[in-house]
Amino acid sequence: MKRTAATLQVAFTYIGTVVGAGFATGQEILQFFTQYGSIALFTIVVATALFIVLGTKIMLLAQDIGAKSYEDLNKLLFGPRFGEWFSLFMLVELFSVAIVMLAGAGSVFREQLGQPFLLGITVTLLLGFFVISRGMRGIMAVNSVVVPLMLVFSAVVFYQTTRSADFLAFDWLRQDDPYPPGRAWIAPLLYAAFNLASAQAVLVPLGASIRDRTAIRLGGLLGGIGLGALLLIGHVSLSVHAPVIFKYEIPMGLVVAGMGTVIHLLYLLLIYAEIFTTFIANVFGLSLQLEQRLRLKRQTIVIGALLLCFAVSFVGFKALLSTLYPLFGALSLVWFAMIVARRSFPR
Repeated sequence: MKRTAATLQVAFTYIGTVVGAGFATGQEILQFFTQYGSIALFTIVVATALFIVLGTKIMLLAQDIGAKSYEDLNKLLFGPRFGEWFSLFMLVELFSVAIVMLAGAGSVFREQLGQPFLLGITVTLLLGFFVISRGMRGIMAVNSVVVPLMLVFSAVVFYQTTRSADFLAFDWLRQDDPYPPGRAWIAPLLYAAFNLASAQAVLVPLGASIRDRTAIRLGGLLGGIGLGALLLIGHVSLSVHAPVIFKYEIPMGLVVAGMGTVIHLLYLLLIYAEIFTTFIANVFGLSLQLEQRLRLKRQTIVIGALLLCFAVSFVGFKALLSTLYPLFGALSLVWFAMIVARRSFPR
């Protein structure tokens, strides 16, 4: 029973860490997979395999070296000097995404629920402090609730979308790749690299906290399969509405439109939940790294990080992100190559 519980906690935390607001809106699936037509079914398989193998490898390496934060893993991959520089850039990236997620939470309250922007931010900060102050247990507990809800919701939407038609009858699922050959096959590599590099903020302390290596392997397997299933379900659900779906900023909103008030409310809850899980994952990850560098208690660091996020969330961050994201994408590929090349410790 302990191994089963640990396996499920690893799987749910893995899925919840990788899946964020971009996934919930459908925009990530659209850009990395659905736009390539029928070949996306195969590139999703590639992405799934990468998530299974490399996500598990990250957690096992973290356990092997007793990592306290992702900086320990980066020093193992790049050496002490370059590992420290890469981790500092990761710190900036995690903080930037946390601010965007906090602002996004405020926007959900204002635009979808008709409540003040400040209320959304305040609620998110208070909930975030409550969860993060409980450490890895808090992160796992939240994902153990959010991820099953997300899986059930995705299954319901998939059923509602496809029940009246043949699975292979949708034109876009049979559409040839409209882009130059090879571009579609690069997409799953970019997708896995970016998400795994970001997710190491949680995957590293998660792997270090689980003593049972079999539970890590099984959790990594289930987590990777779960991510692949969500990608496949999302891809098919979006393909039903192609090519008009490409005009929408929130594609999944079109998919759930007309499915009733209950489904719509669940979708809003899901978007907020995925914003929240991304927010706490980033703040938790940067708090662990800062704890290694500063002679301060983690709770003090968390409070400081949350207050700083609160202050900056009112300022436009588009210019910074437009610079950071391409740079982080390039560095993620380098990090990805190092993870692939790194040999696991013998056991």
